[in-house]
Amino acid sequence: QVQPVESGGGLVQPGGSLRLSCAASGSIFNFNTMGWYRQAPGKQRELVATITKGGITNYADSVKGRFTISRDNAKNTMALQMNSLKPEDTAVYYCHPIMGFSIPWGQGTQVTVSS
Repeated sequence: QVQPVESGGGLVQPGGSLRLSCAASGSIFNFNTMGWYRQAPGKQRELVATITKGGITNYADSVKGRFTISRDNAKNTMALQMNSLKPEDTAVYYCHPIMGFSIPWGQGTQVTVSS
């Protein structure tokens, strides 16, 4: 099993938007629930959003109403649309299957929100 590959990060001003993408093998997307995580410097990795195969979503309170998670099961891809970004959203973002304990973590994609 190959680890997921994240892309789409960058530097954006507060209030701006970014769209992150995740690609992985079919074996990884066989997991019912996929998630986006983030890890800020000096902090633990936190779960930001999840989505099931059927499209049921859940969000951390800190991003609710600003972030939208989506998934294309046919293409084995996932996305995270991030709007109204804040400096506290600065982190490395990772995609990973929930309960995928044997799946390696990818390199992540850096998101920096700063003026």
